[in-house]
Amino acid sequence: MSKRLANLFASPSKEELNACWELCRLNNNMGCWTTWIPTAWALAMVYHAQPQIPGALALMWAAKYFVLCSGIKSLIMTIDDILDHDIDAMVVRTKNRAIPRGAISLDRAWLFFGLQVVLGVCLAQAILDPVSRRFAAAAAPLFVIYPTCKRWMYFAPVTLGLMFTVGVFMGWSTLSLTKQLPYEILVPIYIGGCCWVWTYETIYQHMDKVDDVKIGIRSSALLCGRYTIPVCSTTAIAFFGLLTYGGYLNGHSYPFFAGVLLAAALLMSKLLRTDIECPADCRDFFLQTPLIGQIIVGGFAADAVIARISNGIAL
Repeated sequence: MSKRLANLFASPSKEELNACWELCRLNNNMGCWTTWIPTAWALAMVYHAQPQIPGALALMWAAKYFVLCSGIKSLIMTIDDILDHDIDAMVVRTKNRAIPRGAISLDRAWLFFGLQVVLGVCLAQAILDPVSRRFAAAAAPLFVIYPTCKRWMYFAPVTLGLMFTVGVFMGWSTLSLTKQLPYEILVPIYIGGCCWVWTYETIYQHMDKVDDVKIGIRSSALLCGRYTIPVCSTTAIAFFGLLTYGGYLNGHSYPFFAGVLLAAALLMSKLLRTDIECPADCRDFFLQTPLIGQIIVGGFAADAVIARISNGIAL
């Protein structure tokens, strides 16, 4: 027992440090963008809705949340690899990940995850306001539930959307001077964000569907099958529709709508050209995801800035 504990808490080797880097996906910002972008929407929305908020404060919180979202992404990726290590070993695309190939033991990976949790809780306590902390705490169990979803249901992207898009509420709460959340505005944005996650995640899951069938894993890609493009087109339209509705309720104008229109044109044109039987096509569609969200962030921000300039309000 003492030897096992000594091994568990021994100094990490270079291989283990590299494995921790891989577990966090620190070479890939995809997970950071997909959690930060909904938060940035909310920051830009409250900046528009409350002219007393200085732009420097909004930018400061956007930067802080980018760091926090990088940590959240690392935490999610680590627990996903831990809970999925047996499945990853049987899938061509993932069999060379750190745990399946033996670069780090399962016990040491759990220890690394625990350290991330402690650090994350400390940062949240130090940086976030009480309301944002409550939303973060409500979403936290989904970090552990999500990796298990493919074992027992076809709707894993729903869980992913619920936890990725919670930043809509956190961003508004953090920057708002009143700390009151306009749920009639934010809930449509939140549901729309979940529809967006369903769209890009379902296409992404088609990359592994052959292995998923062999292993007996469930996925939204297998659920939708040959109807994937029509289904994802519907969820994409719902995303842009709900986003537009929420923006309209918040008083946004033409620059925002132009950003949504551009993002919609890019996403829909790429989606309709995607061959779900071609993994490279599915990967390319998925990799376009940050750009879509960034364009919408730009639309929100440009609209807020132009409105302030037009009305003689300090940025």
